[in-house]
Amino acid sequence: MQLNTTARTGMTLMYKQQGFTLVEVMVTVVIVGILAAIAVPIYTDYVVRGKIPDATSALSTKRVQNEQFFQDNRSYVGAPGCVADTTSSRYFTFSCNPAETATTYTLRADGVDSMAGFAFTLDEANNKATPSVASGWTASTTCWVSSKGGC
Repeated sequence: MQLNTTARTGMTLMYKQQGFTLVEVMVTVVIVGILAAIAVPIYTDYVVRGKIPDATSALSTKRVQNEQFFQDNRSYVGAPGCVADTTSSRYFTFSCNPAETATTYTLRADGVDSMAGFAFTLDEANNKATPSVASGWTASTTCWVSSKGGC
């Protein structure tokens, strides 16, 4: 007959706890969920803000091209910056909207894909505007919007 260890020593055996309890796992899941709910929208806005300079820098470059063309021809008609451009940017298409005249032009960058809804404009007088933006952002008629709060 074999004796129980507890009976021989008079002590109960203690086992080491291995793993996590369900409550501990659930608390961890809730904490991760809360952090994700805060971090994902902030990161998404950060990514969008990082794509805006793609439009603004290209518009500035096209403006310089138009001004150089005007210096040589005394007209904006046929200026290289006003040529429709769908290939130089992954997130924006560029055009003159409305079409250029001898003394005026308005360059426009319209967002595509993840930047859909955004539009930036620049004219011959260097007036900058953001006539349309994505939901939750604030449009402006006096500047290029670079964050959700506006200019």
